[in-house]
Amino acid sequence: MKRRVGVVVFPGVNCDMDTYYVIKDVLKGDVRYVWHTETDLSDLSCIVLPGGFSYGDYLRAGGLAKFSPVMREIKKMAEKGYPVVGICNGFQILVEAGLLPGAFLKNKTLTFICKMQYIKVVNNTSIFTKGYKKGEVLRIPIAHGEGNYYLDEDTLKEVLDNDQIAFQYCSEDGTVGEEFNPNGSTYHIAGILNKNKNVLGMMPHPERASEMILGSVDGSKILKALVD
Repeated sequence: MKRRVGVVVFPGVNCDMDTYYVIKDVLKGDVRYVWHTETDLSDLSCIVLPGGFSYGDYLRAGGLAKFSPVMREIKKMAEKGYPVVGICNGFQILVEAGLLPGAFLKNKTLTFICKMQYIKVVNNTSIFTKGYKKGEVLRIPIAHGEGNYYLDEDTLKEVLDNDQIAFQYCSEDGTVGEEFNPNGSTYHIAGILNKNKNVLGMMPHPERASEMILGSVDGSKILKALVD
């Protein structure tokens, strides 16, 4: 079975090359760039929507990218069970496109946050998280201004009932609490899965935590799962 990963390029993204490099040169995977106007993704087995500022975040983060032609094809792939990962702005695009629940608000600090962050693995049964232990603490960078992930009460209950939370913000020892939540996200959510567990959205950047020269390899298993 083919294991070719597509890294989607929207105007304004800035993490496409980083993600491509990690998949191709670090993880030795088969990968290609996917321009946002493409409509034939038949050669791909999985998709990554990288971080950045698609369309300059005009209107709101991800609000314009969801209309790109490629998103229609990505929705079809997701519905068929293909793995789709959205990182930071990619997460925002998946939410705007309706592939994941919720909405995004500005960080509770109303400032851009760029730092290393601890997150806890909540669900380790998905294709993306199966390489981790449940409760394992990862150290992965975050870099966002609109990372405050919001779920209303009913949607949060549904997400909890379906075990859709992939990661939560936490302390170094795995403690979850408001003081360890950098952006104000509901239930301290750092990453979430769809109901079928084949779509993952996460604010931390795993591609920036895939080589020790950058200080951590804790994110590499997420992208390695796509290659393997």
